[in-house]
Amino acid sequence: MAPKKRYSVVRDPVHGDVYLTHEEIALLDTPEMQRLRGVKQLGTAFLVFPGAVHSRFEHSVGTLHITQRIVDAINLNFELDPRANLGVGEEEARVIRAAALVHDVTHVPYGHNIEDQTGLLPRHDTAERYRAMLSNETELGRVMGRLGLADDVLRILVPDEAEEKGSDIPPYWSQVLSDTICSDLVDYLARDAYFTGLKLAVDERLVNYFKVDRASGNLYIDVAKKNLLREDILSELVRMLEARYYFSERVYYHHAKVAAGALVARAVELALVSGAIADTDLYGATDASLLELLLRKGDERVVDVVRRFQRRKLPKRVCVYPRYENEDAQAELVGRFFARGQHAQRAEVEHRIADVARFATGRDIDVLLYCPAARMQLKEVETHVRWPGSSGVRPLSEYDERVPRLADLERSYRDLWKFYVFADTEDPSALKKLQEIAVEEFPTAMNLYRVEA
Repeated sequence: MAPKKRYSVVRDPVHGDVYLTHEEIALLDTPEMQRLRGVKQLGTAFLVFPGAVHSRFEHSVGTLHITQRIVDAINLNFELDPRANLGVGEEEARVIRAAALVHDVTHVPYGHNIEDQTGLLPRHDTAERYRAMLSNETELGRVMGRLGLADDVLRILVPDEAEEKGSDIPPYWSQVLSDTICSDLVDYLARDAYFTGLKLAVDERLVNYFKVDRASGNLYIDVAKKNLLREDILSELVRMLEARYYFSERVYYHHAKVAAGALVARAVELALVSGAIADTDLYGATDASLLELLLRKGDERVVDVVRRFQRRKLPKRVCVYPRYENEDAQAELVGRFFARGQHAQRAEVEHRIADVARFATGRDIDVLLYCPAARMQLKEVETHVRWPGSSGVRPLSEYDERVPRLADLERSYRDLWKFYVFADTEDPSALKKLQEIAVEEFPTAMNLYRVEA
């Protein structure tokens, strides 16, 4: 009898050939993973960058590929210095690769708008969401269980919970996939660059420098050689972080993408608050099926919002309150308007602005407030490094005084935060009047946007 085929090859536009084991193909062939073909990686960004229609399915395959590259680098560096470093065994690699493949399976359509930038739902990466997705109630969970992968993969995806239960895993199992610089980041930066058409000046050879510290079990990048700083490696590391900022600035928080995301989030919020849909309806949805669900079950207002999104009739900016001019006001704005429980207060202010505008202009104009979380998706630079002259490996953030660009990047990233007032009108005179009204509504904040008449 011929031996069972161990690998299949898929062709990826970003990385070329990606090798998948027969077990990984079984995971991909579950309905839960196939759903990701219908969930765009960049959500509403395709309305700004028409090529940005790639899905979380391709990203999942790409993340597995980069994960294997990191594992290969770890093992090569282990062979070069086995006394200081650890290697990754075949069974460990099997588990880590499986976790990389399914790490995005809990994402909902337009998830970053609905979760991270409006707080309508808990984040996709909560322990509860992962446990439900990897349980015997799903085909993915049953395949995971049959392969003996479910428990270890869950520990990788929710390491804090595993540690609390006394079933913690080596730190590097999770760090390969979810550190500040990791397989997830390396893939989505390269993939987002490819599909948006933006140029990305990052050398992926950085993954070749990953090692696992024998003493602590932490994944790290060695920026020391003969007690001297390897400036070339440190520069590549910082450039990777700069690329993440660059894409946040140009793509992830582009004002038109934000406006489109705000429309989708508004429709979902209205449907959730009215009881037309439940949180769980989103967990098995694709981008298209979510919009269909909203059109089918939503009231007249929900349907109108969805239709505007489908026609790319995006709301226009009335006011923009950037953090760099509103550090003192940011906490108040976030406290009042971010999170699902704040719907009533947000709606009250929106209606008040619209009512005054109706009196002043004689027109009904839909007003929409958009307030992201204070930190948005900012992450501290937790990737570990071995620094010359220091004992052990430590997070790179602890050396920010020696790498001023890190502090600059963090400050710049925080300053991407903006509180928006949007309106459903293109009439400059109406927008001007709305701006006057909105500015009075937020007297402690500084609006920097100017409507051109």
